[in-house]
Amino acid sequence: MAVCARLCGVGQSRRCRRRQRHNQQDQGSDSDMDEEEEERIVGKGRFDAGACGGPERGVAATAGPSDAYEYGSGRVNTGGFLDRTSTGPPHPQSLAELPPELLVEIFSLLPGTALSNVALVCKKFRQLLKTETIWRRRCIEEFGMKEDLRKVEARGVTSQDLYVKRVNPRVKSGRFMKLLPDYEHMDYRDVYTHLLHPYRHILGLWQPDIGPYGGLLNVVVDGLFIIGWMYLPPHDPRVEDPMRRRPLFRIHMMESNKATVECMYGHKGPHKGDIQTVKKDEFSTKCNQTDHHRMPGGRQEEFRTWLEEEWGRTLEEIFHEHMQELILMKFIYTSQYDNCLTYRRIYLPPAKPSDLLQPGLFKGTYGSHGLEIVMLSFHGTSARATKLTGDPNVPAGQLTLDVNLCQPVVLPDLEQQCNIEELSRLVMGVHEEVQREQEQKENGTSATVRCAAEGACGGSSTAEEMESDHGACSDSCDSSHSSRTNPETQPFVLPMGVMARNEEYPRSCRKCFYGTGLIAGHGFTSPERTPGLFVLFDKDRFGFIWLELKSFSLYSRLTDNLPHAHAPNLERFEAMLRNMQSWTS
Repeated sequence: MAVCARLCGVGQSRRCRRRQRHNQQDQGSDSDMDEEEEERIVGKGRFDAGACGGPERGVAATAGPSDAYEYGSGRVNTGGFLDRTSTGPPHPQSLAELPPELLVEIFSLLPGTALSNVALVCKKFRQLLKTETIWRRRCIEEFGMKEDLRKVEARGVTSQDLYVKRVNPRVKSGRFMKLLPDYEHMDYRDVYTHLLHPYRHILGLWQPDIGPYGGLLNVVVDGLFIIGWMYLPPHDPRVEDPMRRRPLFRIHMMESNKATVECMYGHKGPHKGDIQTVKKDEFSTKCNQTDHHRMPGGRQEEFRTWLEEEWGRTLEEIFHEHMQELILMKFIYTSQYDNCLTYRRIYLPPAKPSDLLQPGLFKGTYGSHGLEIVMLSFHGTSARATKLTGDPNVPAGQLTLDVNLCQPVVLPDLEQQCNIEELSRLVMGVHEEVQREQEQKENGTSATVRCAAEGACGGSSTAEEMESDHGACSDSCDSSHSSRTNPETQPFVLPMGVMARNEEYPRSCRKCFYGTGLIAGHGFTSPERTPGLFVLFDKDRFGFIWLELKSFSLYSRLTDNLPHAHAPNLERFEAMLRNMQSWTS
């Protein structure tokens, strides 16, 4: 019988159960178990199961005659009698009966925001949630923190930021003391609870409100710090160089259970600062020790230092008088914001398989204004470049380029490309055609509305013409988009008389399209869109020829890793673009 029970396991066969009942009838009272002893054992099993998450104490469970096997008890129920020969480990009846190591693995898979509710279930769960493995995994998976608290290395901060000269009374020479938290007495739960989770809403890309100049701030988890990096374009005109970064603030835990905000602006090291969440997708920073921003030499020394960092040269090396005025104007304007700044969230543009190239951020040349950062995105049959950094003429947030992907331009041979008049004739021909189509659409729309109001049916032909024009445009766009999958390069050269800040532009291109660029007077006065030529060089570079200005802008992709910057959906991204234009209008 014992061998049969072990072989059958949980599900006994019909023949085995029939043999078991026959043996019980033959054995009679010899195989019976005292009924009171059975109730005591079964009741004890129920009592143990109800210690955490099971039935209440003292409540006896009633088993029906059809319960051949009690799942979780480890005993075979044979019509009210307990088979002592049944063996095997007990099966848990609730989550609380799982082994601690398995519970830790389960809890580490849950989001950190749900663990506080898990701790309310019972004392056992609350004790297990103190395990470092759970919180270390949450810090890594939710915020990308890979550093070990016991082997911390401060990345992304220079020795000047980590050390401050302190005068030790016992040592006359003075020493440098490291300003790092005491991580030996800190755990991942404290880092998650008091640093990463409270400031999770400021991670990602932001645009500072600095008038027409704008900017690009990237807030990331860098080591055991949360650092706000201001991204600066390369020195003009080296558009192919990588971006420069400057820390504006950092947040870390100097003491247990307390996060500290420090301002990193200036040249005297980190000092006290503050961060306030204004509203959703907007926050502000404030410096509490602005004296750290000042330099002993006064404003002149501050200007020389700023000029060297911003432009990589001295004022004497800039011979263009208008350029000197623009640089001085920018220094005076931006220095007013060293005390308090407001930031608004921005997203990276979503990508689609039909896009001409991968959308994203690019740095481009803008004449005397230097290098600026733009965001390239695709919207149906058009490609648009929006300024993230701007200038007094066209401020940040404005649509600097609008490219019509339904209007490809076939370049002539190299000899004719050198002639600005020939290129202008090609582009202006497309420009006039686009204007005629736009006027026809507007007239057709008004005629359709007028006919509908008069009850006439003559507007059907106009609607059919508009539909056919749209179909032709779609076909043209499809053929132009095929250049991404099957790129064919052709020679390219700038026309004579077109000024380029960077002479190292590519000498071959894949496609060219008609587009318009935004120009305006100082203070964004009299803005207008002027025709030009969009030139796609490769997957990471494009250019634009401003025909009216006789100028060429070269754009190169920003390749930095930007986590927490992708838009949740297309609607949120479109709303962000509309808000950006309203900030500067």
